[in-house]
Amino acid sequence: MTEETQARKRTHKRIWLALAALVVLVAVLIVPPLVSVSRYKRSITQLISASLGRPVRLSSVNVRLLPRPGFVLTDLTVDEDPAYGAEPVLHANTVTAYIRLLSLWRGRLEIGTVSVDEASLNLVRTSGGRWNLDPLLRTAAAKAAPGPGGAEPYRQINLPFLEATNSRINIKNGAEKLPFSLVGAEISFWQQNPGDWRVRLRGQPARTDLSLDLADTGMVRLEASLRQAAQLRLVPVHLDLEWRDAQLGQLTRLVLGSDSGWRGDLTGELHLDGTAEAAQVKTRLRATGVHRSEFAPAAPLDFDANCGFVSHFSRWAIDKLVCDSPLGNGHVRLSGDLPGEGGQPHFSVELDRIPAAAGLDALRTVRNDFGPGLEASGTASGKITYAAADVDPDADRDAGQHTPKKPAHPGKSRLAKTHPAVKGPLTGSIAIEGFQLSGDGLSTPLQAPKLLLEPVAAPGNQPQALTATVAIPSGGVGPLTITARLALAGYQLTVRGQSSITRARELAHVAGLKNVSALDALAGEPITVDLSAEGPWMPAPRLAFGDTLPGAATAPGVSPAVVATATDSLTGTVTLHNANWKADYLANHVEISQATLHLNPGEILWDPVAFSYGPVKGTASLSLPVQCAAPEPCPAHFQVQFGDLDADLFQAAFLGAREKGTLLSTLIARLRPTAAPAWPRLEGTVKADSLLLGPVTLRQVTATLRFLESGAEIAGLDAGLLGGHVHGAGTFHTAGSAQDKPTYALQAQFEKLSPPAVGQLLGQRWSGGVFDGNGKIELSGFTGKDLAASAKGAVHFEWRHGAVGAARGPESVPPALARFDRWTADADVAGGSVTLKQNQVQRGGRTAEVQAAATLSDPAKVVFVTPKETRAKR
Repeated sequence: MTEETQARKRTHKRIWLALAALVVLVAVLIVPPLVSVSRYKRSITQLISASLGRPVRLSSVNVRLLPRPGFVLTDLTVDEDPAYGAEPVLHANTVTAYIRLLSLWRGRLEIGTVSVDEASLNLVRTSGGRWNLDPLLRTAAAKAAPGPGGAEPYRQINLPFLEATNSRINIKNGAEKLPFSLVGAEISFWQQNPGDWRVRLRGQPARTDLSLDLADTGMVRLEASLRQAAQLRLVPVHLDLEWRDAQLGQLTRLVLGSDSGWRGDLTGELHLDGTAEAAQVKTRLRATGVHRSEFAPAAPLDFDANCGFVSHFSRWAIDKLVCDSPLGNGHVRLSGDLPGEGGQPHFSVELDRIPAAAGLDALRTVRNDFGPGLEASGTASGKITYAAADVDPDADRDAGQHTPKKPAHPGKSRLAKTHPAVKGPLTGSIAIEGFQLSGDGLSTPLQAPKLLLEPVAAPGNQPQALTATVAIPSGGVGPLTITARLALAGYQLTVRGQSSITRARELAHVAGLKNVSALDALAGEPITVDLSAEGPWMPAPRLAFGDTLPGAATAPGVSPAVVATATDSLTGTVTLHNANWKADYLANHVEISQATLHLNPGEILWDPVAFSYGPVKGTASLSLPVQCAAPEPCPAHFQVQFGDLDADLFQAAFLGAREKGTLLSTLIARLRPTAAPAWPRLEGTVKADSLLLGPVTLRQVTATLRFLESGAEIAGLDAGLLGGHVHGAGTFHTAGSAQDKPTYALQAQFEKLSPPAVGQLLGQRWSGGVFDGNGKIELSGFTGKDLAASAKGAVHFEWRHGAVGAARGPESVPPALARFDRWTADADVAGGSVTLKQNQVQRGGRTAEVQAAATLSDPAKVVFVTPKETRAKR
C-alpha cells in the first residue's frame, strides 16, 4: 500500500471521528430538552422502591448523557419500615442513576448503577436484636432468586450497583439515636453473581456529642460477601474488618466519652467465615507505644493479641476460645468456652513471666490517679481456671418436694445421705516473684520476695476471689499486714499493724489518696492502723487522705483516709500516741497524748483527742462530713472541753504574744507573714469549768463558735458570772499583719448578779437585791492593758432595793446610794474607764442622779461626785 493511500485512509478516519463527535454534541445539546423525563419519574420511583422494598420519594428527575447516560435524582428519600422507626432509612440531596444501555434494546428501562454523594444512612437495631437492613437484604435476595423449576420471574428487575461517597452512617437503638456515627463513609453494595453479594465500607468513627480529632480516631475498613440461603441465619458470610491507626486517648473518648489517660496506637482486625449458627472468628489486636499520659516509661506496654473462636450468634455462645499475646518478656494465654443459654462457662488464664509493671498499668487504667510515678518490678507466673460447679439434680428435685423420699436401703434414713462439699469455681494460683514497688516518693521500696495469689472460700454468698497477704515493715514495732481480695467486680483490702507517720504518709501518696500533704503537719510515735476498704474497679472513685479542714492548707482533722465518693467504702480506726501537730494559723504545736480516728460510712470522727497547747490542756472530738450537698465545702463540727482557763494564757497560746515581756512570749512568739494564714471552717462548742478574765471569773462556760477565715463568730455564750448568769454573742477577728491586733465585739445580757460580788469587784460594799443589765463593747489587743485601753461601748443596768458602802469609809459614797429602791443607769465605756451618763436613783418619792466613773484596771477604782437631790412631783 502506497503512502498516498494510507494518508487518504487516515484523513477519512479523522472525518468520521469528527462527524461522530459532532453528532454526540448535537445530541447532548438538542436531545435532552426534547426528551420529556416527567413520564420516567414514576417509573424510576417504582423501580427503586421495588428493588429496596421500601417506599421511595424524590423531587425531580433530569437526564444526563455524558459521561454515561442516566438520570439525576433530586432529594431522594427511602422511607423506613414502621417497625424500626419513623425517620427515613436513607436521604440524599442528589443521586445519579446510570442506565443499562442493553436494556433499552429490549424495550425495558433498567438502572445499572446508583451513585449517592453526601447521603445520610440510619442503621437501626430493635430491642429484639433485629436490624433494619435485614428486610432490605431479604428483598434483594428475593428479587435475585430463581423461581420454581429454575424459572426467573424476577429477572425483569435487576438490582443496581449501589455506591455512596462522603456520606454519614448513624446508629440508632430503637427510636433513640446514639452518639456514634461513621463520617466520610464510602459504601459499595452489588451483586457479583446471582445470589452472591458484596459489601465494601470505609469511614472514620466519630461522636456527635464530643469534639474529637478525627485524624486520631482511625479508619475503619470492611469487606464482606454474602450468599443466598433459605433462612437469614443460614446465610454464608465472609467478613474482613480492620480498624487502623486509632490513638488510644481519642479511642477511649470515642467509646467511653472521656479520656482514660492512655496513649499509643491501636490496630484491630477481625475475620469471620461461616453463618449465624456457626462462624469461625479470628481477631488480632496490636498496640504500640502504649503508656500513661502522666509519664513516658522506658519500655512501653505493647502487646499483640491473637484470638480465635467459633461463635454461635443465634444462641450467644462461644466455643474453642484461644487468645495468645506476648506481654513484655512474658506471655499470656486465655482459653475456654462460653456455652450460653444457661450453660456453665469454663475458661482459664495462664501467665508466663508477665511483668508486674503490666499489673500496675492495669490498675492505673481503672484508677487513673493511682501513683503515676510508681515503678514495679517482678514477674507473675501461674494458671487460674474457672469452672462452675455441677449441680446435683437429685438435690434440686428433693428440695422441691414436701414429702420425704423413700430410703434406698431398708433401715437407712434419707437424712443419712450426704453430698460432697461443692468446691469453688476458681482453682490454681499465680506466684509473683521478686516483687518491688519504688518511686513516687517512696524513700524505701516496698519489697515482697514472693506473693501468692490463690482462690479461697468466700464468706456467705459472696463470689470466690483471689487473695494474697503480705507483711511490710513500716517503722513500727510490728509490720503492716495487708490482705487483698481481688474479684472481677471489685476489691477488698484490709490493713492492720503499726507504721511510722512518715511511712504512712508515703503509703497514702502511693495509694493515690488526695490531700496527703495534711500529714506533713503531724509527727510523733508510730500509729496503729486497723482499716478495711472495698469497692468496684469501675468507675474509678477518688479517695481522700488526710482531708484538711475546708478552707485551710492543713487542719486538725488529719485522717489517714477519707472516702470522697459513694462507690468505695473505707472503715476502721487509726490511733495516735504522743504525737504533735502544727498548723499555719496557730502559734505553736499541739501536743496530742492520745487520739483515735474512726472512719465510718459518711463520717470521719476524731474521738477522743487528748491534747495540750502550751499551758492549755483539754479533750476534743472532731467530726468531718464526707459528702456535702451544698456548693460550699461542709464545715467540720467539734466539741472541746477545758478545765480552768486563764484568758491571758489562752489568747497568748493561740494567737501568739506580740509584746516583749508578756507571759509565754519567749515560748510562743514567732514570725508571721504579711497576711495571716486563713483559719479553717469549723463549727462547734467549747466548754470550760472556769474562765478567768482578769478580776472576773466565768463559771461553767459554754460557747457556740463558728470559725471563719480571719476569726470567729460567737453564736451563743452562757456562763455563771458574779453569782448570776450571763448570756451573750460576738465576733472575733485575728490580726491581719504583724502591726495589727486581734479585735473583739461582744454584746451580753447579765441577770441576777450578786451585789456583794459586783461591789467587791469595784472595791465597794454592795448589798441588797439582784443586779440586771446589758451592754455592748468592742476591744482589741493582746494584753489586759491593751484590751482595757481600747474598750469602747455602752452599758445599761438596773438594781433594785440595794445599798452601797465604801470600802474605806462612808464619805466617799453619795448619800442617795446608802439605801435606795431602784437605780437605773446608762454608762459609756471609753478611754479605759466607765462613765455614768443618764441615771436615776429612786427612794420612795425622791429621785437623785449620781455622777461617777470607774477605771478599767486591776483593782478597779470608782470615783463619785455628790449628786443634786430633787423632790419627786406628786
